[in-house]
Amino acid sequence: YRPLVTPLAPGTSDPAAIAQGYRRLHAFDTLYVADLDGIEGRGADLAMQARVAAAWAGREVWIDDGTGEPPASQGCTRIVMVRGSESASEGSAVGDFETGILSLDFRGETFLGPRSLLETPVLWPRRIIVMTLARVGAGAGPDIARLSEIIGRAGPDREVYAAGGVRDGADLDVLASIGAAGVLVASALHGGQIKTGDLLRSRR
Repeated sequence: YRPLVTPLAPGTSDPAAIAQGYRRLHAFDTLYVADLDGIEGRGADLAMQARVAAAWAGREVWIDDGTGEPPASQGCTRIVMVRGSESASEGSAVGDFETGILSLDFRGETFLGPRSLLETPVLWPRRIIVMTLARVGAGAGPDIARLSEIIGRAGPDREVYAAGGVRDGADLDVLASIGAAGVLVASALHGGQIKTGDLLRSRR
């Protein structure tokens, strides 16, 4: 990945500055942070995670770094760890996810992780991300068919969040209509395809 260039933080690609840019744009409840070095086994950047959490003070930060280990306490910032299915082992149990969020990761039609995890909703925690990796940053639209299927299997006591492909406010409306609890979105915010009005409407 090249350094991010965004009007939300002109002149810098510093993650903490970008987090502050999101806060200026809209009163988001939650920030999702993917530490790619950590996910790929090259070592999580705990100092970066701590700086971003401090910039998001008073709200919730979801951190996906392949380890499941949160950085040092950041005072009033609530940190929740995301565990990706691609790093889960066969035989994962309910207790492995009960304090965090499970990301069900897909590349194309391929599920990344133990098949038993995908096929056994009883293993899923209260909050689930459905991550379609090929659509992240691609502007291809969310994977509505897959999301609808997983939302149906998750049941009413779980929240399912969409990740990958969101292009505009119309996509936000479609995701709300199929029962998604929320959506991870970045590119459409940096590019201006999703406006403040879209975000305010989607919160209703």
